[in-house]
Amino acid sequence: MRKLVLSILGIFLFQNAQAQEATVAIDSVSNWKKGGTFTFLFNQTAFNNDWMAGGTSSIAGNVNVNYDINYAKGDWTWDTKFIGAYGQAKLKGDGAKKTDDRIDLNSVLGKKAKGNWYYSLMFNARTQFDSGFDPDGVKISHFFSPAFFQLGPGMLWKKSDNLKVNISPLNSKLVVVHDEFTLLGSSYGVEQGKTTRYELGAAINAYYKFDLFENVSMENILNLYSNYLEDPKNIDIDYQMNIAMKVNKYITTNIAFQAIYDDNARKAFQIRQLFGLGLNYNF
Repeated sequence: MRKLVLSILGIFLFQNAQAQEATVAIDSVSNWKKGGTFTFLFNQTAFNNDWMAGGTSSIAGNVNVNYDINYAKGDWTWDTKFIGAYGQAKLKGDGAKKTDDRIDLNSVLGKKAKGNWYYSLMFNARTQFDSGFDPDGVKISHFFSPAFFQLGPGMLWKKSDNLKVNISPLNSKLVVVHDEFTLLGSSYGVEQGKTTRYELGAAINAYYKFDLFENVSMENILNLYSNYLEDPKNIDIDYQMNIAMKVNKYITTNIAFQAIYDDNARKAFQIRQLFGLGLNYNF
């Protein structure tokens, strides 16, 4: 586990690569940069009754919003990223099922220390829009349950808006779960009969975006957390990779990969993959 964590973190500390500058709207008066991307992915497969090779008609759609707000003036910097994603797929004769569901808000306030280093305060919130079900059809989540919050001081190393690492050695984490999920046992680390779980630990949050090739960008987001109060060697990992291959101004091919390890939720890696051709709009 330790070797895996160090290998992933090493991606973000490779300083010789040049980060891609995102397309954003710049307010030169207030020193704000604001910009994001709205993406809609659509997939459909259809067969008529005479199609002899067999197959099941299906339809699927995914919506993704990735928005950045960056502020820089004098010794101060403030970076905020919002990611919202939701998708469903429906097979003929079957009900619709989720293919993606995320709400992720990350914000870091920094005060210049020396060079590329800043004193920082970070805040992170993660949850989902809709209910989720296990393979047996049992509901295991819904909006704001579970919800994860982190807050803590630390140090930010920032080379640019597209290459930065925040280290928070004293970070508070709160897990919120509706009591319907803890009636019969623990859920997401929250004990039976309770609705919250508090953790105190260390967090590392890293961000690295760059051009792989012309018109092909790769965004990497890594979050690590170690709970001092319980099994500090069991490091929670959340790694996201988003690749956008631009066809033209409005059409892109998108590849998304996410790996999560949180032994309070499941003692195994949770893997999510997405590939599709979609409509893209920058705003």
